[in-house]
Formats: sequence, C-alpha cells, structure tokens
Amino acid sequence: MNNLVDNTSVIDIRGLKKRFGLGDAEHYAIDGLDLRVNKGEFIAIMGPSGCGKTTLLNIIALLDIATSGDYFINGTDVSKLSSAKRARQRAKHIGFVFQDFNLINNMNVIENVALPLTYSGVRGTKRLETASKMLANFHLHEREYYMPSQLSGGQSQRVAIARALVTNPSLILADEPTGNLDSKASHIIMEELSDIHKRGNTIIMVTHNPDLTAYADRVITMLDGTIDTDTKDIGKEKKTTKKRPLNKLKAASKKKKQSTKPPKESVK
Repeated sequence: MNNLVDNTSVIDIRGLKKRFGLGDAEHYAIDGLDLRVNKGEFIAIMGPSGCGKTTLLNIIALLDIATSGDYFINGTDVSKLSSAKRARQRAKHIGFVFQDFNLINNMNVIENVALPLTYSGVRGTKRLETASKMLANFHLHEREYYMPSQLSGGQSQRVAIARALVTNPSLILADEPTGNLDSKASHIIMEELSDIHKRGNTIIMVTHNPDLTAYADRVITMLDGTIDTDTKDIGKEKKTTKKRPLNKLKAASKKKKQSTKPPKESVK
C-alpha cells in the first residue's frame, strides 16, 4: 500500500452517462456514475462482463467520450475540450496499458516505447535516449531492437508498461494487464505496477481476477453501469461504502424473487 495518497483530486467525475444504440436497442453502459480519484491511489475496478468497467476506463483515458456528465482531470474539464486538446491532455497526463499489449508490429521495441514522446513533442535522438533509459528500468535494454513478434507475453507487457510510463504521466490506466499472461508473468507485472505505485503514481486497473485486488488500496465493484461498492483501506480496517442507488437494489431484489418463485399449481 502507498503512504503517499493525498486529497488532491486527479480525477473528478460527476453524473457520467454513456449511451449506446438507438431506439429499442438503446442502453446505458455508464448510468449516472460519480467518481473521485485522489493522487497516489491504486484502484482496482471489478465487476461482471458488461457492467461498464472497460467503458469507464476508456472514457477516463480520453479514448471515448461520455454522452453526458462532467469529467475533470487535475481540475481541467476535459468533457468540453476539442479532439485536439483532448489528445494533448491524454499525452500529458495519461499512460495506458492494454490487455493485448497493443504494440505496433512493424516497429521495434525502442520505437514502440518512444512513440508517445513523438506525440508529446520530444524530438530526434532525445526520444530514443529517453526510451532506452525506460527500457533499462524494466531490464529490457537487450531487447531494444527486437520486433514484437520476438518477445514473450511477459516481455511484451513490460514493453507496454514502459511505453505507458515514458512521458512520466501522473495517471496510469491498465485494462486487464495480466489477462493474457501465465501466473509467473502476472506476478512480475503486478510487482512492477506496485513499485510504480510506491513512487507516487496514481493507478486505475480493471481486472476480473480478485487475487490482484491485494495490490490495490481501493477496490470498486461495478454493476449495471454504476458503482455498486467502494472499499478503501483505512489502516488495517476496510471501509466499504454501498454506492448503488436504493431503487435499483430494490428492483434487482424484486426481479430475483420473481425469477426464483415456484409456479402455482393449477387446481382442477
């Protein structure tokens, strides 16, 4: 756990909604969600498939746009920015780790890691020097000129994390970072994310694996596009806040009772 958590808000989301489809096919992947993330937190987001966790992460990453609601990064309302300004905010503040690594196959390792520096305006040899130092931090300096196809799954994910960190972003987002890895490689990746967290970075991770929540100091469970529970470590105690609206809980409970109630026997 990190002792560097403070009350400086990195992310402040209010009344967020994301709608997909039209007419009868319309549904809300995110439905009126509120979320505040403080500097230095390590948050794990869990929930069943279709609950909205990946959609939420993509909106936080500025890879997708909410239908409505407010979203602030470090006090800037990014929900009202143009595409170009959103891209600059993403390059400045956010590093993203994809489940499938998302490395560019026709670029070698060092070129992949240096790519975000291009978008940040870093020029020439400075990009490669910075990327090389970052790869050395992950013990990958001997793989700088390998192609992605020559890497193992664990090595590919470490390259992806190095790329996410190369611009020194304040916020690291990870979508199922161990989803394609075996248990040994998963442990290595999570230890590296833990070390990054201890240096003061804010991390938000989406995962299906409950074992990975041990690395986090806050665990959010989503259900039906909203936050169902929000559990925070307070010393050695855990405080869980129920977030799901009461009317939705009642509706879900009623539906469950109806589905489990045995049919009445007909009387002849």
